[in-house]
Amino acid sequence: MSNLALWSRPAWDTERWLRDFFGPAATVDWFKPVTSGVNPAFNPAAEIVKDGDDAVVRLELPGVDVDEDVNVEVDRDRLVIHGEHRDEHTGDVAGSAGRTLREIRYGSFRRSFQLPAHVTSEAIAASYAAGVLTVRVTGAFREPAAGQAQRIAITK
Repeated sequence: MSNLALWSRPAWDTERWLRDFFGPAATVDWFKPVTSGVNPAFNPAAEIVKDGDDAVVRLELPGVDVDEDVNVEVDRDRLVIHGEHRDEHTGDVAGSAGRTLREIRYGSFRRSFQLPAHVTSEAIAASYAAGVLTVRVTGAFREPAAGQAQRIAITK
C-alpha cells in the first residue's frame, strides 16, 4: 500500500505578495479598479503607478479617437473612463477567397477606479500620446490634511 497525500496550492494573492514584499503601504484598497466593462469584448489594459504622492493611471487605447470617443470624469468617488473603439471598416473587407482575419477588438468600454475621499476633480489631469491615455491624480497617495480644531461656543 502506498500513502497518497492530497494538497492544493493556495490561490495566488497579489495583494498578499505585495504586502509581504513591500510592507503594508504597498497596497492601497481605495485605488482598486472596479470591474464594470460595458462590452467584455473590448476592455483596454490599464496600469496604476505611484509617482511620489501622485497616482498615474495609464490605459492602452491605440487607434481610438480620444477627442471624439473617450470621456474621463469623476463620478462621486470614482474616476470613470469610458468610450468606444470604433470599427473604421463599415463593410466587409474581401480577402483571399472572401475570408477576413479580425483580431482587433472593437466596442464600448468603461473602466472605473475608486478614488480616495480627499481627491477632487481639480486634482486630475489627462493626456494622450502614442496610443496611451495617461491620467494623473495629484495627491492621491498623500494623507488627507487633518482639519484644525475649531472651538464651539457654548450658548446660555
